[in-house]
Amino acid sequence: MKLIEIYIHEVTRRLPEQNREDIALELRSTIEDMLPDDYDEKEVKAVLTKLGNPAILASEYRDQPMYLIGPRYFDLYVTLLKMIIPIAVVVSLIALVADHLIGYSGDKTVADIVTTVISTGIGTFLEVGIQVFFWITVVFAIIERGDKGKEGHPLTTKLRKWTPDDLKDIALVHKKKAITSFEVFGSLLWTAIWATVYFNAEHLIRVYRGGEGAHNFVAPVFNQHVLLDYWPIIFIVIGLEVALTIYKLIKRQWTRELALCNTGLELLVLIVFAIILINPNVFNQEFINYMSNLLTTTINQFETGLVGGGIALLIIVAAINIYEGFRKARI
Repeated sequence: MKLIEIYIHEVTRRLPEQNREDIALELRSTIEDMLPDDYDEKEVKAVLTKLGNPAILASEYRDQPMYLIGPRYFDLYVTLLKMIIPIAVVVSLIALVADHLIGYSGDKTVADIVTTVISTGIGTFLEVGIQVFFWITVVFAIIERGDKGKEGHPLTTKLRKWTPDDLKDIALVHKKKAITSFEVFGSLLWTAIWATVYFNAEHLIRVYRGGEGAHNFVAPVFNQHVLLDYWPIIFIVIGLEVALTIYKLIKRQWTRELALCNTGLELLVLIVFAIILINPNVFNQEFINYMSNLLTTTINQFETGLVGGGIALLIIVAAINIYEGFRKARI
């Protein structure tokens, strides 16, 4: 009957040419075995309905899957996407911010730089995200088609079949105690920003008279050469902040040990920047003179208030971060 021939054709045309003839004979034999001796069109339709969509049946004859990422690797695939894409995006954005700040020569206002970074960052975000998504998908598609010995069981992130023992590795984390990916990557981005600003403070932290512009420029706030004298300890602080952020990424929740590490780092940051602030040469003298005249105070009064206010702000920020760490660890 014509319906049978069409059905067989629809199945075999989706298969490699060298296999079509054998599969056509096998399929025709299967259909005839399912039909009575004296069959009609209604009985043929019933058999074909039972066999199902020709495209789906053809996929059962193929050695390769018709889907891009199958159930065996899908969970692992999505997990890696969620992990790698944010990391790649944050790293690229950090590099973008650092590039604009390091290359800053003072010919643009800070607002112009921020606008440029935001507009460029959106394009960078999309480009990096698409690139990572594409290459991870390609890798998993190749793995999917190269796994000849698959058992059909979805794999866990440990690349093995799931067992109840895997539940032992999962901790129930309170929502308020959890460390989100946003918090982790935000910490990395903040470290990159303040470190870049520190090593380019002469260009980025300036005083202007009546608005930004070359003709309104008064003086930089800090003496860059004094800040650079502390570069070894600053690099240590940066390294410890990155290490703590990675530790957060591993732990995924606040613990007493993590809170203690956070406390140690906050105290170190407080001490280091307090020492830098009390250096009598850290502030540009032209800045000190201009601000003391503007505020009608003596130079000593303004400098003492500036250093004291800076240290007080450091203490408040450190105290809040330390308190929040222990509060979340106790939840």
